Amino acid sequence: MIPKTYDHRKEVFSEIVAVMSQYRHLEPVLDRFGNMYNIPLCLWLEESYPRTPPICYVKPTKEMMIVSGNHVNSNGQILLPYLDEWRHTKCDLHSLIQVLMAVFGETPPLRMRPVFNDGSSRELMSLTGTVPVSYRGNVYNIPVCLWLLDTYPYNPPICFVKPTSAMMIKTGKHIDANGKIYLPYLHEWKHPQSDLYGLIQVMIVVFGEEPPVFSRPTTQPPYQAFQATGPPNLVTQAILILEGLLILPQGVLHSTLLSLQSLLWVGPSRDGTIGEDTIRASLISAVSDKLRWRMKEEMDRAQAELDALKRTEEDLKKGHQKLEEMVSRLDQEVAEVDRNIDLLKKKDEELTEALEKMENQSENNDIDDVIVPTAPLYKQILNLYAEENAIEDTIFYLGEALRRGVIDLEVFLKHVRLLSRKQFQLRALMQKARKTAGLSDLY
Repeated sequence: MIPKTYDHRKEVFSEIVAVMSQYRHLEPVLDRFGNMYNIPLCLWLEESYPRTPPICYVKPTKEMMIVSGNHVNSNGQILLPYLDEWRHTKCDLHSLIQVLMAVFGETPPLRMRPVFNDGSSRELMSLTGTVPVSYRGNVYNIPVCLWLLDTYPYNPPICFVKPTSAMMIKTGKHIDANGKIYLPYLHEWKHPQSDLYGLIQVMIVVFGEEPPVFSRPTTQPPYQAFQATGPPNLVTQAILILEGLLILPQGVLHSTLLSLQSLLWVGPSRDGTIGEDTIRASLISAVSDKLRWRMKEEMDRAQAELDALKRTEEDLKKGHQKLEEMVSRLDQEVAEVDRNIDLLKKKDEELTEALEKMENQSENNDIDDVIVPTAPLYKQILNLYAEENAIEDTIFYLGEALRRGVIDLEVFLKHVRLLSRKQFQLRALMQKARKTAGLSDLY
């Protein structure tokens, strides 16, 4: 099921199985990455509306590109026969949106900017389903889609929130208007410390503090076209800006406007008309509010990335300090080893000289002159030990003589008796001397 383009198929398969065992509402899906179904629009209502048609544009985000064609030019202006044939008695905004949804459902006017450097699209694995999120004591199932690149797990997944028809995306620090998820966990992704299970756990915690979607209002008043007899001196003099998103999910067209992000309504002046300065001030105010909102969103996102970078910097500083300490200890150990090597070389030279000196003098030296005790007591112990071993050797050779018939048994027993008495006396005296010298017992 996993495409052969994946470099680490076994690891991807094992992680998917582990995640599915914990979250049974997630299932693997093989699809082509990059389809875009949320179409941002801007409908300008001139002061002569509804007798003249709106001026319609698509407003791509920074992640989108305009696809010019029969219905959209390169500037994003929408060109439809419905607008050319506009009649205020038969046409209204509700019908216009229905036409836009039908036309764009067949030929979308926008597409996502290429994810891959060569601009191609590829079949990728994704985990699609819901994750349970606890919010204010209740558990909600948040629909998500995690796209696994063919370089996964060494590169993080591309994550989206996929709202149903009964939900609306709530943009914030971690979610943009297209539902893309931004988390420090994704920015700091590092295999093998990071995996899908840990990512979902982080999503549950983050979404529990700031839900990425909210319920769409269940009841909405029907959209009424503005009539020329509407509020006095308002519709006929002011310009209205309706901005929002057309949702075009796979194979399904929704017939509702997702949101009205900006609505400018200018009141009448004292003489019952609206001046150009008032309209201009209203437009500037609305644009300023929208820019401030967008700026705040970008600043929050940048702040989250900055916080992640600061944490990474702190970790790197700690690691650098540990490395410096390790290098310092290694330098000290190397210096100590060098000193020991020099000392061993000196001792080796001294031993070599001593051996050469002793080899030169060995022919003329008497063994009794070579071994000289440092104290009279030690000399006495040495003599006693030597004499006792001499008696031991004598008794041995007497036994050999008896065995060979050189001496008879009577002579053997007589000498052995005398030598054994002498040996006992020597051992007793040697034991006393060793005790006086503070040496351990020999027997």
